[in-house]
Amino acid sequence: MEKWRYNVELPARGTGKKKMPSNQKGIVFCSSCRSAYYKKSWHHAAPAERLKLKIHNPRPVFCPACQMIKDKEFEGQLIISNFPLVLEADLNKLIKNFCQRAFERDPLHRLIDIKSDSGNLTATTTENQLAVKLAKKIKEVFGKNKVQVKISYSPSPSDAVYIKINFVQ
Repeated sequence: MEKWRYNVELPARGTGKKKMPSNQKGIVFCSSCRSAYYKKSWHHAAPAERLKLKIHNPRPVFCPACQMIKDKEFEGQLIISNFPLVLEADLNKLIKNFCQRAFERDPLHRLIDIKSDSGNLTATTTENQLAVKLAKKIKEVFGKNKVQVKISYSPSPSDAVYIKINFVQ
């Protein structure tokens, strides 16, 4: 524990992130999405024969994205409000397709959920950068004059970003 002024004890820096053990050689597959962990990063599942690495799964392992979904956590939240109801289907398609392309590039970039309630759309993502890029894309597609974007970052120990998108009419 690290001492700070006013006798407040803070956890040591860097203890919040869970890392994969570096002593495991070979491939570790996520039990949920079947993404593969090798060469110190997560990749889309590939045949183990092509990689010529030993498969190693002593216990159920979840990739960080599946673990966040399982624990009901997120790093990016977009709240879209005051949009015309005609655009709801287009917004849903844009969000899903944008996140699908991001997932194809990196298996950890995922859309967790889209909720529609009382004229608002709430989308949550596993990566904060994905949420920011998605907000910029929505602003680009639906016009810079019609859309106001407000981005709020969480305080230091957290990486979460909260984005409010408001359609001006």
